[in-house]
Order: sequence, then structure tokens, then C-alpha cells
Amino acid sequence: MKQKLMKISVSGMLVFSGLALTTPVLAANGPDYNGNETIKNERLHDYEEMTSFLEHLDQKSEALELEVYGQSVKGRDLYLAKFGNNEDNPTILYLTQQHGNETLTTEGALQFIKHLTSNSKNVREILDNVNILVVPRLNVDGAEGDVDFSLDDYVSGTHTRYNANEVDLNRDHVDRTQPETQAFHEEVIQKYNPDYLIDLHHQGTQTTLGDTDELVSGSILHPTNPDVDPEVLEDSKKLGKVLYDAIESRGFGTLSKYNGGTATTIGRNGLAVEYGISTLLFEMRGMADHYYEPYVLGQKSNGYLIKQAVIGLEATAKAIADGSIEEADTSFWDDLPRSTSNRSE
Repeated sequence: MKQKLMKISVSGMLVFSGLALTTPVLAANGPDYNGNETIKNERLHDYEEMTSFLEHLDQKSEALELEVYGQSVKGRDLYLAKFGNNEDNPTILYLTQQHGNETLTTEGALQFIKHLTSNSKNVREILDNVNILVVPRLNVDGAEGDVDFSLDDYVSGTHTRYNANEVDLNRDHVDRTQPETQAFHEEVIQKYNPDYLIDLHHQGTQTTLGDTDELVSGSILHPTNPDVDPEVLEDSKKLGKVLYDAIESRGFGTLSKYNGGTATTIGRNGLAVEYGISTLLFEMRGMADHYYEPYVLGQKSNGYLIKQAVIGLEATAKAIADGSIEEADTSFWDDLPRSTSNRSE
């Protein structure tokens, strides 16, 4: 019998890999900054719509178990989508929207969750060999604009990078002062002990490749803190190779090496050091709202960004499931040019 949604005390399709994935049709509604218009936020999943979407899939799919693992500052439930519970299988965790204005990462994650409920032969082969966890939208209050500070500096006043207490959740992985990061560590990381984690973000639209003027479609980075175990680092680099190949081979554009820091307060570093998780940062271009106009997401990019996210998530899960990740050649990192300007992480 299908398990019901569990609450704990801590309180459309695009075609790829022969599968059909629905993606929302997004229209611009904001000011035009040289062709970079803000997206029509009503066409994305707000919190209530995301909740309904997840609960609907949970009711119809035996493969999915939906769990509420905590609450936000404003009391919104935080959701974890779980596929597989075989302790002999490796586990990968996908995390989106630590920053509330980085919206399309969650749209991609929701489509990936829907794909995993399809019961196709390809999906069954993956779920037989890997446990998959998805945290869609850690910063639920920031995504709603339900915060205790002014949003006047934001383009359309509907999203913010920070949570309701004006804290950057991706700088709170050591002190864990916020309920969102506390619950994430205690009820997801420490409870399910993932082997791999991909943290999805957005970066500015004008990020360039090295010393050139070439615009990049995204950036990736493994943990860079010197205390990361060498084996954990190597597996992180393998995860990056798999994602890099999947994105590059589909013609989405050039991925660069993200120009990130070494602090353990940052998720990809802190989780690797504290728990021995092989982590990867994946930054896609553009944001929904930002006080700096060139960072605003270009309307024409929305569909391909969602598709890019889904393809990257499926490719990494599949490589872990079939073991091909072990063959990934990590030497590509040595020659991967760094991105310049418009950082987000």
C-alpha cells in the first residue's frame, strides 16, 4: 500500500533520453534590460503549487515517498522526495534553491521528480541501484518574498537570496543558526547519510570564460577546502565529469570552473569536510530577481535551463546506478577554464 506523507517532529515534459518531460511555458512580465526580462513568476510553482505538485505525485506513485523534515522561519513545511531505501545502494542528494531568487533549479528538480515516478524501464533500472533524495527549495520563505526586511532593492520584489531572517543559508552550514539549515543537517544529511550531493544554483547572465568574452551557460565546482578527504574530492570530481559531459554533449553551451571560495560555511565545502560527502556545485545562468540588472534571467533561456537541469540530474543518477561514474576521467578539471565575474554561490 502507498505510504502517506510523513511529518516528523522537527517542526508538462521536454523530450530527452526517449522520455517526455513537461516544462511550463514562461512569459516575461518585468522590465526589459537589453533583452533580459524578468520571468513571469506566476507561471512558476509558488509554494502552494509546489506542495500540491509533490503531494499529487506522492499519492499516485509507489516509488516516491514524500517527507516533511522540518519547517522554515515562517512555519512552511520543508519537503524531501525519497526514491529507494536500499542500504546497500549508494545515495545521491539533490538540493535546490538555498537562495530564493534562483528559481529554475527547483523547476528542474520538480520535473526530475515527476520523471522518477513514471515507472519506465529506464527509471526502474536506476532506482534498483541508487537511492535518490531531492530537497526542492530549501529557502521557501525567500522564494515567496515572505521576509522580515525590505525587498525594495529587488527587481520585482518577489524573491530574495536570503531567508526570512536575512541570512544566506549557503553560509550557515557550520553554525546552523536557521531552522532550515538545522533541519537539513539533522533530518536529511545525518539521517540518510548521502554519498553524493549536487547543490544547484544560478549565477549572473554575463559570466564569461577565463580571459575571453565568451559567455558561459553555467559553472561547476568540487569542494575546495584543504581538509576534504582525497577520496571524497576525487569522487566529487568524477561527479562533475559526468554532469559536464551530459551538458556539453547536448549543446547547451560551455560550462566553466566556478571561481568559488574554500570556507566550510559553504555547503559544498562544509558537507564534504564534516560528513565525507562527495559534493558538486552546479550554477546555471541567470536569476529571477536581483538588484543588479544584468543578473536578471533572460526570458528566452528559461526552457533550456530547466531542460539542462533535468538532463544533468538524470545523467548523474544513472552513472552512479550503473557504476560508470567510476570510469570518469577527472583530469578534465585541470584544463577547465575558470569563470570570471557575476558570482552567486
